[in-house]
Amino acid sequence: MVYQFQRTQRIPATAGEIWAFISSPGNLGEITPGYMRFELTSPQLPEKMHEGLLISYNIRPLLGIKIKWVTIIAEVSEPLYFIDEQHKGPYRLWRHQHRMQVIDGGIEMTDTVDYEPPFGIIGRLANSLFIRKQLNDIFDYRFVRIEQRFGKFP
Repeated sequence: MVYQFQRTQRIPATAGEIWAFISSPGNLGEITPGYMRFELTSPQLPEKMHEGLLISYNIRPLLGIKIKWVTIIAEVSEPLYFIDEQHKGPYRLWRHQHRMQVIDGGIEMTDTVDYEPPFGIIGRLANSLFIRKQLNDIFDYRFVRIEQRFGKFP
């Protein structure tokens, strides 16, 4: 079963400022909770992402168990949106859309994640027990980190 998670944040910044930050693979660790022990493993990453870019990293989302994850940047339309998809990792499907829209006073950024846990009914149970909550926690953390970097929207 495919689930969808969505989070929207209003940011008092320009599209260029937001894009410069979120399009840099090197900033992923800054917006990932510390308990996940995010570690980039790609040998050399560009300053800005581009279509076809593979980004590899290790995370420890549950009980300190290390998971290798590789995402591919599937689509980019600077500075409006990009889509990353799991190339190799724990999910049957992971597709994360990052969309920016100019609004009065800044940018409205919407993250939409379509995901399917593995293992059929066990994955559905895991989603209801902890995956969905963990996604909320991760995006709560990102929300705070983005506010700390760019300020609170009035």
